[in-house]
Amino acid sequence: MSVIKHKNQRVGIFIDTQNLYHCAKNLYGAKVNFDQVVKDGLAGRQLIRCLAYVITTESGEEKSFFDALEKMGIETKTKNLQIFSGGAKKADWDVGLAVDAIKLAPKLDAVILLTGDGDFVPLVEYLQVNEGCQVEVMSFGKSSSAKLIEVCDDFIDLDENPRKYLLGSGGQSRNKGRGQRPTPESFE
Repeated sequence: MSVIKHKNQRVGIFIDTQNLYHCAKNLYGAKVNFDQVVKDGLAGRQLIRCLAYVITTESGEEKSFFDALEKMGIETKTKNLQIFSGGAKKADWDVGLAVDAIKLAPKLDAVILLTGDGDFVPLVEYLQVNEGCQVEVMSFGKSSSAKLIEVCDDFIDLDENPRKYLLGSGGQSRNKGRGQRPTPESFE
């Protein structure tokens, strides 16, 4: 994929926080260095908005993480974790992220999605065709949708340099050599 990135491009970054968090945890036993990911994704261009979609729990233990994101200049949008009577849990921001990307698209030249979730394929196609946006995806390739990688204009695989994009890990994959990918169940 060959895309043009120049300093005058207006960029919006949309972070599927749960997706990246669980990929890093399951693949490497580490946390994402969101500051580095955003910096490399932006690539010296003009940042219009950077939004992270996060889930709050009853314990509130994630507050320091949210504060750290905001100190990096990343706006957070929060939603409470839903716990159903049978014990099932749901934490899904896909629709909210997609709606925000569509609403902001007229003010953007490039949209960067930090996710490997294939549910965003229709969003990528909509932004490209209807809004004329260049759509870039950054994620861990080992756990990213092949279709999402195929339809985006540029894909940055965080697996290519895990030491750069992770905190608290030597950057070695837990699944290295085993050919395993995290399953959808591991992200709930």
